[in-house]
Amino acid sequence: MCRPTLDSLPAVEVPEGYRLRTYTPGDETAWAEIMGAEGGIGRDWTVEKVRERLVDHPQFEPAGLFFVTSDAEAGRPVASACAWHDSPEERVLGNVHMVCALPSHRGRGLGRLVTLAVLHYLHVRGFQSADLSTDDPRLAAIKTYLGLGFVPVYLTDPERQDDHEARWSAIFSTLHSPLTARKSK
Repeated sequence: MCRPTLDSLPAVEVPEGYRLRTYTPGDETAWAEIMGAEGGIGRDWTVEKVRERLVDHPQFEPAGLFFVTSDAEAGRPVASACAWHDSPEERVLGNVHMVCALPSHRGRGLGRLVTLAVLHYLHVRGFQSADLSTDDPRLAAIKTYLGLGFVPVYLTDPERQDDHEARWSAIFSTLHSPLTARKSK
C-alpha cells in the first residue's frame, strides 16, 4: 500500500492509559516479543534477530522506531512501528515497517497511533510519500491504513503469479460486506 503524499496527516492522539516513545538501547527484547506474539510478524524473533535484521542496518534510526507503552503494565512496550527506507540515502519514499501490537492490546487504535507517528517522523525528515506491506487476512490493519490515506498498490509479477486485482477485490468485498460492517461496530 502507498500513501502518495505525507501532507495533511491527522494529529497523533495517544489513548488514555498509554504513552508513546521512541527506541532506547535495550528495547530489542520488547520489540522481539511484540513482533513474535501470536498474530504478529512471524515467529522466532530474538534479540539477535532484531539486531541482525533491523537495528544493525544503516537505515535504522532510533528516533524512527516508536513504541506504545502501557501505564497499567509499568511502561511495558505493547505496540511498535518503525520508519524504514531502502537505503540510508533515500529521502523520497519512506516505509512504515513492522507495525504490530501484543494481542491483549489490539483493537485499541495502537496500530494507527504508531503508524501515524512513523508518518509524521518521515514527513519531518523530508520524505514525500510512504509505503507499507501487509497481509490479506489483516483486515483491521488494512482498514486502518485505508483510513490513513494509504491506497492499494497492484503489483504485477508474472513469475509470482500473484493476482493483486483479485486479492484486493476480495479484501474490499470482505471489508464492505454487511456482516463485516456489523462486526466492526
